[in-house]
Amino acid sequence: MKRLLQYIALVFFALSNLHAINTNQFINNIECNQTVDKEFFNICYDYDLKAAKAVGYTLFGDLVNENNIDKRPSFKVERAIERQYRASTTDYTGSGYDRGHLACDAAFDWSQESLNATYSLANIIPQARKVNRYTWIKAERYARFVAVSLGEVNIINVVKYPDTPERIGDHGIAVPEGYYKVLYNKDQNFTRCLYYENDNNITTSEDNLGDHVVDCNIVGDLLQRRTCSSFSTWEEAQEWFEDHNPGWKRLDGNHDGIACQGLR
Repeated sequence: MKRLLQYIALVFFALSNLHAINTNQFINNIECNQTVDKEFFNICYDYDLKAAKAVGYTLFGDLVNENNIDKRPSFKVERAIERQYRASTTDYTGSGYDRGHLACDAAFDWSQESLNATYSLANIIPQARKVNRYTWIKAERYARFVAVSLGEVNIINVVKYPDTPERIGDHGIAVPEGYYKVLYNKDQNFTRCLYYENDNNITTSEDNLGDHVVDCNIVGDLLQRRTCSSFSTWEEAQEWFEDHNPGWKRLDGNHDGIACQGLR
């Protein structure tokens, strides 16, 4: 009951002005080396990271709890991606990270075809075990709850990578710094954004869904590709940089914590 009340509160307090975010902004031929159409969801794939940057889809309330197939398939390499750029199942073995879904299997277990699609390794990222099993899973449940409550909801899972990510496996799969879950329904004037750090050292006992709610402008700013020419003064650039700490390397080329020194 406590979880249900929290979900209801998060749905209705999110009925506010919609931020200008949509799936096509994150999944396109400019942001992605390759877009992979899995029929039920779309993947923005990066060849250097050898992993997804974003995954977008729509959850329909009348499907998310339909059928609920119990048996899970095996993970499969994504053959739509050339061999030198794709992950294999063995890359995760002994890495200390889970094979974490972006398009959640529990949201697509209403048919065998949709469930199988979520087990493409292009839809998988190295996810901290505690996050995958105890905290991110709450965001996935919440998304299904919103879909049922509103009839449908659009989801964009956006992955944040550090400048020099840790790599795992023989193929060098990049490990994320964290990930955003963006939920929106324009017809219902609904938006909600959540953020999770990809940290194996988190404490999960007191984790609450509401702790992960963030301003959706932060996610939108990922697309704005801010450079120093975006600001009229150094003070404006520095304020934006600090508010979005650790900021973008475009603004702090020598990594001294001071943005756009040419504007000073």
